[in-house]
Amino acid sequence: MTPMSSWGRLSADSHQLLTLNDPAKIQDMICSGKHPALAHGMGRSYGDVCLNPDGVLWLTTGLDHFIGFDRYTGRLVCEAGVLLRDIQQLFIPLGWILPVTPGTQMVTVGGAIANDVHGKNHHQLGSFGDHVQRIRLLRTDGEIIECGPENKRDWFSATVGGLGLTGLIVEAEIQLLPVTGPWLDIETIPYDNLDEFFRLADGSEADWQHTVSWIDCISGSGRGIFMRGNTCDTGQRSEPKNSKRTMPFVPPVSLVNQLSLRPFNIAYYHMKKWQAGRSIAHYQSFFYPLDNLLEWNRMYGPKGFYQYQSVVPRDIGQAVVQEMLKEIARSGDGSFLAVLKTFGNRQSVGMLSFPQPGVTLALDFPNHGERTHKLFERLDAIIREAGGRIYPAKDARMPRELFEAGYPQLNEFIKYRDPGISSGLSRRLMGN
Repeated sequence: MTPMSSWGRLSADSHQLLTLNDPAKIQDMICSGKHPALAHGMGRSYGDVCLNPDGVLWLTTGLDHFIGFDRYTGRLVCEAGVLLRDIQQLFIPLGWILPVTPGTQMVTVGGAIANDVHGKNHHQLGSFGDHVQRIRLLRTDGEIIECGPENKRDWFSATVGGLGLTGLIVEAEIQLLPVTGPWLDIETIPYDNLDEFFRLADGSEADWQHTVSWIDCISGSGRGIFMRGNTCDTGQRSEPKNSKRTMPFVPPVSLVNQLSLRPFNIAYYHMKKWQAGRSIAHYQSFFYPLDNLLEWNRMYGPKGFYQYQSVVPRDIGQAVVQEMLKEIARSGDGSFLAVLKTFGNRQSVGMLSFPQPGVTLALDFPNHGERTHKLFERLDAIIREAGGRIYPAKDARMPRELFEAGYPQLNEFIKYRDPGISSGLSRRLMGN
């Protein structure tokens, strides 16, 4: 048994690890192996959706082969362990890019499908599952299911955003998007309050592909930095040098604390305000800023951290976000990494997909035990009253009743669960 943690580093639970790297042997390994088990890619989920404490993890990063690509249509077929990073690096020079990508490129294709990840362009292109054309799914009883938007759509809808619980995603076909190069035309705009944020967000949807905002969650005013961008053709430009650094150790206490939060947020806001205006940015720095600091999750110290990401309906979104920010300010806790953005008016493909029309706020919190949980309980009450939901890929402690209320298709999804697959999250929120 090997201790394994998710990105939040809240625990190090024992697992039996089974490495998958030979497609010809996978069916026998899955069917004859111990159950319950769970697919595990890069482990970038924050809570227990990627963990199976005291059970088996199928390590999928060895399933990293590209199977086929049509350079005229942009259709890519690959194994589920391929990293989004490798797709971007290989195909952007050929004129194709992933249509949707989350805040890190260190995610497998299987993980991106299982969590139906979203990016900064939901208002135009939806989430990752909107661009998946086919999934090859292996059940623990040996059944192989090919599903997609036009074929066994019920299985497709259960698997996209299905948290890895319908079977092992072995292979996928994805529609890439034409692109002229790796550069984006970016505009950075400081704002003073939530009124200004929503005016910027609503006014940017038609003409800007990507929109996102950093928000100062402890200022009390709702001020922040709004960023919007479009891919662009800049001609020949030198690629940026690799400037990746590593958080070299785990500090004895969290570096995110009441002494550091306020000066950091003040400094960050004023630095970005000084940099306001138009600029050209490489896709990696715009889409994946945190990937430049490897192992950044160590900064929260030995107790780890939580991320709390919610979405609430747009018509009450401003009032709800303001109430959440006030509650966070009263708690004395806060976040360096507070992201506010809007989702477009479109329904998700998956039964358990997180995105819904509205506004989403994501914040990281150091683990202070009971104090942190008390804050989350107060935020839960706000989300429950608003008819919102919490993102399972980021969750480590959501109450079961809030999960059931936020995901009304849960009972339909249960029919498609593979009885040989389980996770810490599924046992916590759905039972055995």
